[in-house]
Amino acid sequence: MTNINNKDLMLRSSYNYELPSDLIAQVPVEPRDSSRLLVYNRKLDTIEHKHFYNIIDYLNKGDVLVVNNTRVLPARLFGYKDTGAKIEILLQKRINLTEWEVIAKPFKRIKEGTILIFSKNLSCQVIEKSDYGCCKIKFMFDGVFEERLSEVGQMPLPQYIHEKLKDKERYQTVYSKIEGSSAAPTAGLHFTPDLLKKIKTKGIEIIEVLLHVGLGTFRPVKEDNILNHEMHSEYIEMSEQNAKILNQAKKEKRRIIAVGTTSVRVLESCADENGVIVPQKRETNIFIYPSYKFKVVDSLITNFHLPESTLIMLISAFAGYDETMKIYNIAVKEKYRFFSFGDSMFII
Repeated sequence: MTNINNKDLMLRSSYNYELPSDLIAQVPVEPRDSSRLLVYNRKLDTIEHKHFYNIIDYLNKGDVLVVNNTRVLPARLFGYKDTGAKIEILLQKRINLTEWEVIAKPFKRIKEGTILIFSKNLSCQVIEKSDYGCCKIKFMFDGVFEERLSEVGQMPLPQYIHEKLKDKERYQTVYSKIEGSSAAPTAGLHFTPDLLKKIKTKGIEIIEVLLHVGLGTFRPVKEDNILNHEMHSEYIEMSEQNAKILNQAKKEKRRIIAVGTTSVRVLESCADENGVIVPQKRETNIFIYPSYKFKVVDSLITNFHLPESTLIMLISAFAGYDETMKIYNIAVKEKYRFFSFGDSMFII
């Protein structure tokens, strides 16, 4: 195993891998749980190739499955300047009732004070420009903002997905509840109501936490040294009841299984130095990379992530760097489907 103190692991380029473009999933499979599942056992260093519906065979009575119940906003908007120039806006984080942090493209075509018209009932003004295409805007609208947004907003599919999504709900988990994300917590897209019912019947407890997915999760790493990467904050919630359930499970040495990297970030953000989960509602900018000592998470369900992303760095911290790169190379060789609508991996 690579020494986690190795300086090379702090280089962004260390997290690159070769991925043929035809392995980037363009559409979700049906049914949801028919996607493929790579099962990696860290203790035995073994890999098995299954389907997602087989995951129940790897779950034990008493396990606690932690899911992120965020719901994706129709966060992609197209507006026009008074010159007729078209500007794309991607909502990232709500600041207050009217102001949002957004990504704007093309960024060079807007400046502070620019007005964008989305419809006769919805417009905005650019208040402040910052870096990486980000800016702060203030919406002006008639009626209820959420209704105006639903009229003109589109589902914010990643740029690498070129196919049109036929059913908007396929970019939502079946347990999504609280709107606020600009991207889906994709590891949860594989679950069906029937599979969740079977999991509960087997004696696995399912609890919900919240992380509104935004720039903190998906902002690309630009710095050569990953230690210089600045994580944007994202809103999280951990209830008192769920904190009690998790702390009791840890005390009884039952597994805490995170569904997705967003659930990992909530769990690890809410744990004190002794691994005790503390209920809270706040922002987190936790950045997990090799050398991080996990305090809560025992197993992880996750998709296959973009090269050089903070997500593959988190997986490398959890499974080990060498092991992660080996898994990814095998997944490419076995023609697994990658990224948001792709296949899944269970690290146990």
